[in-house]
Amino acid sequence: MPRPRKHRRLSRRHLAKIFKPVGTRSTCCQPIVLLPEEIEALRLVEVEGLYQAQACEEMGVARSTFQRILTEARQKVAVALIEDMVILAPGNSGRGIRVRWKCYNCGTVWRVVYHDTYQEPEECPNCTSHAIREAQRRQHHRRHGNKGFALGD
Repeated sequence: MPRPRKHRRLSRRHLAKIFKPVGTRSTCCQPIVLLPEEIEALRLVEVEGLYQAQACEEMGVARSTFQRILTEARQKVAVALIEDMVILAPGNSGRGIRVRWKCYNCGTVWRVVYHDTYQEPEECPNCTSHAIREAQRRQHHRRHGNKGFALGD
């Protein structure tokens, strides 16, 4: 029986994200799941520029454990980029990933929450049409008032 996992210190709350190659459907293959500690390891080494000794202290894990986490993260990202695969990053907020889908036949919009797997729906739950796409995110337009600019200036 393996030992229980040691708690890893994460400096940020990572929100759930999906990274998908443009123009591909994700139903063809299983997504690659990037764990929160793998994202944190990549951030510390690649973005913050820390040495591995500093980064493993920051996360509260042994150096060999940090090396394994970082190697797995780099391998997952490389495979996803080269093989045109979906990257699913569940995050550490516990809420999962919420995706809105829209049927272009009947106009129905529905949400699906993904936790560990990402599978595009095959058909609309209302009319069973296959003409569905991920719904565009709503654009929030804020009114900023008159800033002294006018058209034609």
